[in-house]
Amino acid sequence: MCAIVGIYGNDNAARLASLALFSMQHRGQEATGISSSCGGKIYTKKDRGLVSEVFNNEALEYLKGNMAIGHNRYSTAGGDSILDAQPVFAKYKLGEISIVHNGNLINKDQVRNELIEQGAIFQTGMDTENLIHLIAKNTKDRLRDRIREALDKTIGAYCFIIQSRSKQFVIRDRYGIRPLSLGRLKSGGYIVASETCAFDLVDADFIRDVKPGEMLIFAEGHDEPESIQLFEPEYRPCAFEYVYFARPDSVINGKNVYRTREDMGKTLAKNDVNNSIKADMVIPVPDSGVPAALGYAAQSGIPFEYGIIRNHYVGRTFIEPTQEMRNMKVKMKLSPMKSLITGKSLLVIDDSVVRGTTSKRIVKMLKEAGAKEVHFRVASPEIKFPCYYGIDTPNQDELISHRMTKDEICEYIEADTLEYLSIDDLKNSIGNDTNYALESFDGDYFVTK
Repeated sequence: MCAIVGIYGNDNAARLASLALFSMQHRGQEATGISSSCGGKIYTKKDRGLVSEVFNNEALEYLKGNMAIGHNRYSTAGGDSILDAQPVFAKYKLGEISIVHNGNLINKDQVRNELIEQGAIFQTGMDTENLIHLIAKNTKDRLRDRIREALDKTIGAYCFIIQSRSKQFVIRDRYGIRPLSLGRLKSGGYIVASETCAFDLVDADFIRDVKPGEMLIFAEGHDEPESIQLFEPEYRPCAFEYVYFARPDSVINGKNVYRTREDMGKTLAKNDVNNSIKADMVIPVPDSGVPAALGYAAQSGIPFEYGIIRNHYVGRTFIEPTQEMRNMKVKMKLSPMKSLITGKSLLVIDDSVVRGTTSKRIVKMLKEAGAKEVHFRVASPEIKFPCYYGIDTPNQDELISHRMTKDEICEYIEADTLEYLSIDDLKNSIGNDTNYALESFDGDYFVTK
């Protein structure tokens, strides 16, 4: 889920990287970091906290050079130590190197154990550090060849940006599970970022998505990045990007995220046509439920209202690392509009139900505020399987749809009714032109190489 960015060929590289990370703060709130390169030396600044807290003027003045890579951390591997923040920096035979990574390597333990047997000493709990060791232990003369051979031993979902003292290497796995896009900065140079929303803030034009299995190499003296197709593509982009992760104004795989979420809401409304519910208003669980709620309201003709107000100074609850923190964030983040909802029948639209605890608190909050009925609608299918490709649902027992039927979940969250999209509904809403990764919904763990 993390955010990564690379800036190449711009004298304000670190500042532009920090702006891009700020626009992608929703992808990770635990830690942030940037490495820049200048005069044959790599400079790195990283710390726990938000982008606006870590990158003040003093930090950005330190990060000199015309190229930089950056990362916002959302932990799926490793712990909460500052050592597990990225970029990961190391010195080795060819010089200095720094890496940022979005995704999750499913063979990380096997590779790590083999490296330890060979004498490697690990400083972090992150799967990303495997790549550093694989590159360092290789004997090839060129970094690109070391990277290629390291990736042959790397299985999973990944977008990597690797920075040496003079070059940047951008790699996306053969399945293209996590998003990565290439843009041209109007002030000069290039940007690569997890989401296109970063391009708007730094004034860059979208060129194209990085292809599945592709490596881009940015080097001095080359007007355009060199493209090498490392692996035969088997495109399976993550459907959950459209459901929850991505910012609504981003475009992923040529599709506007906002419009796909709106279509999910319209499909929910179409499915409700034969239900005898007489709702007074459609209200979203802010903010990720807003586009789907607008779609539901437009399709059904039931008025849309902001019945729940969000405190925007509280971050996203799903990506908090512990359940205790998620529970506290929900209480701090959401407040019902009592004067609006008292005595009313509500159709509440949320993007997904993962553990069920947040949904239960929302229903309880609305009924305590005077709502007569709460009909809960979910703009995605039931999440029954853990994802090993970069989403923090490693334990199947944490997933409420694995443990309970739909009727049992409805009773647990104390809603009057509960409905989800089907998997076919989701695919139709996003578009049937691509074979999406749906492992959270259908248990198809397709990554094998």
